[in-house]
Amino acid sequence: MEPLKSNELNSNLESKNAKLNNGNNSLKPSAAFVGASWMTLIIGMTSYCIGLYNSAMAYNEKGYYFTILLFGLFSVISVQKSVRDRLEGIPVTDLYYSISWFSTITSIVLLIIGLWNANMLLSEKGFFGMSFVLGLFSALAVQKNTRDLKQFELANI
Repeated sequence: MEPLKSNELNSNLESKNAKLNNGNNSLKPSAAFVGASWMTLIIGMTSYCIGLYNSAMAYNEKGYYFTILLFGLFSVISVQKSVRDRLEGIPVTDLYYSISWFSTITSIVLLIIGLWNANMLLSEKGFFGMSFVLGLFSALAVQKNTRDLKQFELANI
């Protein structure tokens, strides 16, 4: 097993990776991956919202779960952007980076707490959890693809 590298060495490696990534070696994501990412995002969000619509919850509970979905989607996109910016050498403040991670973790924890205390069948709780996770993961992939496509277009102009 290799010993851990110091922070200085890690930051030097990140700088080298950023220089390599900012070159004209941008790879265009495949149409299949872009399409699959968008489809999973639509499926995750739509199924979550259909589940909310069909549930026997009060409107304030439905609003809570819908807000958690929107909060989670925004926060994971923010995390993906700040992590990618740092890897590419674009300055990101530690405060924004930390808030992005905190809001992502908070959205997941709030969903878990809400589902734990909800008066639903276990299968319904699992449905909401899985469609939430599908939405968050696919939002990351869509953001990545959008950014990669833009970089590819800029590199080939």
